Amino acid sequence: MKKIEFTKEEKAEIVSHIRQYFDRELDPIGVLPAEFLLDFFAEKIGPYFYNRGIRDARAAFLKRMEDVADDIHLLEREEKF
Repeated sequence: MKKIEFTKEEKAEIVSHIRQYFDRELDPIGVLPAEFLLDFFAEKIGPYFYNRGIRDARAAFLKRMEDVADDIHLLEREEKF
């Protein structure tokens, strides 16, 4: 699987959220430790969230395809011989 990577802006925003959480709930954390924590979560835990998103997208797609098939079936006309 391809490594989960973030843009500079995304990483800065996520690190800010991590630091705010630590300030509020735990002990303050610096930028570098917050970046290491983000990298750890992206590598070890990120795939679980990614795969859940893929499964949800697949289920939504399949549901929509079933709906389309039902809609097409409703377009059929009775054949009279």
